[in-house]
Amino acid sequence: MGNTNPPTSVLLPTVEWKPSCRELAEQLSKNDELLIICDTPDDPIAGRNLPSSVDLIIAGEPVACSGKANAIAAGLEAASNDRIVWTDDDFAHPTDWLDTLHGDYDQYGPVSEIPFFVGQDLLATLLEPIYAFGGSLTVQLEGKSWAGGVMFDRSDVDVESLIEGLRHTVSDDGLLSEYIEFTTLRRTRSVNIGGTFRTTLERHTRFSQLAWHYDKKNMVAILLISTITTFFCLFYPPVSAIVITALYASIYAYLGVKRWTFLLAYPAMLLQVPLFLYGLWRDTFIWGGRRYRWRSKFDVEVLD
Repeated sequence: MGNTNPPTSVLLPTVEWKPSCRELAEQLSKNDELLIICDTPDDPIAGRNLPSSVDLIIAGEPVACSGKANAIAAGLEAASNDRIVWTDDDFAHPTDWLDTLHGDYDQYGPVSEIPFFVGQDLLATLLEPIYAFGGSLTVQLEGKSWAGGVMFDRSDVDVESLIEGLRHTVSDDGLLSEYIEFTTLRRTRSVNIGGTFRTTLERHTRFSQLAWHYDKKNMVAILLISTITTFFCLFYPPVSAIVITALYASIYAYLGVKRWTFLLAYPAMLLQVPLFLYGLWRDTFIWGGRRYRWRSKFDVEVLD
């Protein structure tokens, strides 16, 4: 491993031991720490014997924020190093993942990778082109962060203010993007999503409300463009299907993703506006077993 890298605190929210836990533990240098953050002592990982290089943090139940944001806030409070990494448990971390992020930070400063969401049910698969645009391409081009793969330093951010914000919102990476200017790398990590129709609808609702609460002007513009595009698709189906499919093939190529689902771009485009409006219409959504009501960026109610 790269022993010349500065001591690093890796924050990993999870409630059970997954392959990502082992992958990250094996990449730590002598002075690094892996903070696995769960919610309560009843979570499966809390009763597990962990490697000596891993510390367990119990964040407690969220009060006015999401469980994920609450976990990251607790991890930041517990972290002992200046170099910080946020990551998730739902994708593979190659053996050089941490060293590569260090090299990126040394070159660019705060850096983020991007996700590519891979559907595990019919609806999630159909929506892959939408997420390729909104969750991958837009994130990369606009320099936003993805909490699955970010590295920054305490000197890059007002940590106390960030922690306070996390305690009152749902989206940890949405908030982080407002605190730090990132270089968002064109390096994707495949993240499996969905599994059932209901799970996908709940996730899409959360994504829609995240986009709305954190960037209303941009979302209004995208919604108008998408509405116009939808009408074009309806009135000129053969031409629009060819053009949109070719456009999304180029987006996939730009992202370095080899997935056949770009072929679903045309039907996905027809669903984009109705699903976005559905997500905004919904009063609550479920994430990680909890139901949330997200009224505005810093107004979150945890219902159960």
